[in-house]
Amino acid sequence: MNKLVETFRNIFSIEDLRTRILNTMLYLAVFRLGSYIVLPGVNSARLEKPTNGLFGLLDTFLGGAFSNASIFGLGIMPYISASIFIQLLTVAVPTIQKMQREGDSGRKKLNQWTRLLTIAITLGQSIGYIATAIPADAVFPEFSGPLFTISSMLCLTAGTVFCMWMGERITEKGIGNGISMLIMIGIISRLPGAISKEGGSRGMDGALILLLEFVLLFFVVMGVVLLTQAVRRVPLQYARQAVSARNVQGARQYIPLKLNSAGVMPIIFAQSIMFLPAMFVNMAAQDSDLAAGIGATFSDIGSWQYNLLFATLIILFTYFYTAISVNSNQIAEELKRNNGFIPGVKPGEETASYLDMIINRITLPGALFLIAIAVLPALATQAGITRDFAQFFGGTSLLIMVGVILDTLQQIQSYLLMKDYEGMMKTGNFSDEPQSMAFAS
Repeated sequence: MNKLVETFRNIFSIEDLRTRILNTMLYLAVFRLGSYIVLPGVNSARLEKPTNGLFGLLDTFLGGAFSNASIFGLGIMPYISASIFIQLLTVAVPTIQKMQREGDSGRKKLNQWTRLLTIAITLGQSIGYIATAIPADAVFPEFSGPLFTISSMLCLTAGTVFCMWMGERITEKGIGNGISMLIMIGIISRLPGAISKEGGSRGMDGALILLLEFVLLFFVVMGVVLLTQAVRRVPLQYARQAVSARNVQGARQYIPLKLNSAGVMPIIFAQSIMFLPAMFVNMAAQDSDLAAGIGATFSDIGSWQYNLLFATLIILFTYFYTAISVNSNQIAEELKRNNGFIPGVKPGEETASYLDMIINRITLPGALFLIAIAVLPALATQAGITRDFAQFFGGTSLLIMVGVILDTLQQIQSYLLMKDYEGMMKTGNFSDEPQSMAFAS
């Protein structure tokens, strides 16, 4: 306990780090405050709270801003969609690949394209949001009509742009990745209410069961941490260099290939696709009892058909996203350019093939771990845990929280090490990879 107190003392004794933490807390507080500012003309008392489906997932990510019909009703999600689209373009379009390699100037152009695309996506999504998430009787009569639609579109777009700006300011002036921090704080904001509902459903007689649930949640979180931190180290060797007329043996390093290079994206993509079969089948259910049965099956997260298709999609998207996020050819080129090589493997194409073989081998267990994490909330719900609290036993919510917290702790640790403080090192090493050469794909 004393070491933990010493760590916090060291953190706040560094002026730059203290300022960054306070800036981050301020921006997050503004984000949470904005989630309660309702769009002009909306009667919040008549709004419905989504509990499942795509709307329920978005409401979880946005900390209730979606169901509150707030000015942050779409939050940062359009920016994430735009970022994913631009990222896919960098893989498919050689011109954009070249722009990405131009350094700061190329990244600035891509960032500007992402911002403009975010505005376009937000304007489009705001129309669907107003039509589907805001009931007609929730709009005051004097505000209804085209004027309400136009004003709400402008408010939602301005809210998303403001969230995007806050995310960038957190990354620049605060601590951690700003966009990820906004999503994480939205998810965490639902935790107290979820615990309260779970405790209320158990009552005093269920205190022991509630305690066991917290113990189980602790071990689930530790498992997610292990999944997030697990890497396959590929050893590297650099050629001898001549320094002052004598040969110096190159340093032995390694390439850390993550077990889960795709992160949370496969689950997000798979969940988005899983809403489509039930939606299309339910549209045809009026004319067919068979279609109605299929729709009910794929809407039930506890059915084996739903989970089988869900697991298959996660495996496919894990391989897909790993392929576009880890470029073995680029890594092989960088190694060859810097006179580096993998012992026993020839530089160039053989190195790229060797890395592809390793990536393919570790991607399958990584995908299986993701499947286990993805289905845990459904299993927790069937075990009697309330739906709100079960969301924290796995799925995208838990993966995002663990990933963001670990990334933030790593940045804090870096500040402490730069200032010659040992507090964080004594309380635990949060770094997922020791200091070594890591190649960004």
